[in-house]
Amino acid sequence: MHSKLVALVTGANQGIGLQVAKELAAKGITVLVGSRNLARGVEAASSIAGDARAIQLDVTDRGSIADAAARIRGELGRLDILVQNAAISNVRKTQLGMSLQEYGAMSVASKVSLDEVRAIWETNVFGVLAVYQAMLPLLRDAPAGRIVNVSSGVGSLTRNADPAFGYRRMFTPGYAASKTALNAMTLAMAIELEGTSIKVNAVTPGFTKTNLNGYEGTETVEEGAVEAVKMALIGPDGPNGGFTGATLGTVPW
Repeated sequence: MHSKLVALVTGANQGIGLQVAKELAAKGITVLVGSRNLARGVEAASSIAGDARAIQLDVTDRGSIADAAARIRGELGRLDILVQNAAISNVRKTQLGMSLQEYGAMSVASKVSLDEVRAIWETNVFGVLAVYQAMLPLLRDAPAGRIVNVSSGVGSLTRNADPAFGYRRMFTPGYAASKTALNAMTLAMAIELEGTSIKVNAVTPGFTKTNLNGYEGTETVEEGAVEAVKMALIGPDGPNGGFTGATLGTVPW
């Protein structure tokens, strides 16, 4: 078995995922850089100081997920940390050259494409559950497994129910609602694993400048990675089933 802690970060070839991978590797952890496109994963891994290895992982492809789990068990024999970062916000905004506000206007419940909602949820919700199911046997074998699901503050039902919430108009059936569902998945996982050494938490990175939002965010990837790294490294007294942000603290469901 591999002697060092092993972390898998999905969607780690760019943005927050890449930054999380860099920071975990800097702490002496072997990091698997999950990427749908293996070549991009290899390029990203080569930019990381430390033990970083690319792994092909498409969270919407069960075969890809199974192959990744088999490779991890066969080559390393362990998985201690799973950071579920892979996500998409849309399938058309970039093609249409829209701003977030323009895209939001055409994505309200009465107008949004059902195919687009399904595509977003396939990655952000069902993909997370599929990876969890495939990697859980490895995490159960770890002394203290950690699962971090990268959510978003715009998925908070409590905050969106407040008319004064600044991002309320962004709560549509696609991306925002998928993060609400991801929070529900996180809680379901945490409840399942109560009483074990595995801890599961959701984090919000904040409005980070990444490809996910067409680089319209206001925070850096370094700022966006803070809470995910923190939750990946919590000790035995750390939280389970929480939803937190570096600047927001505990976020209401």
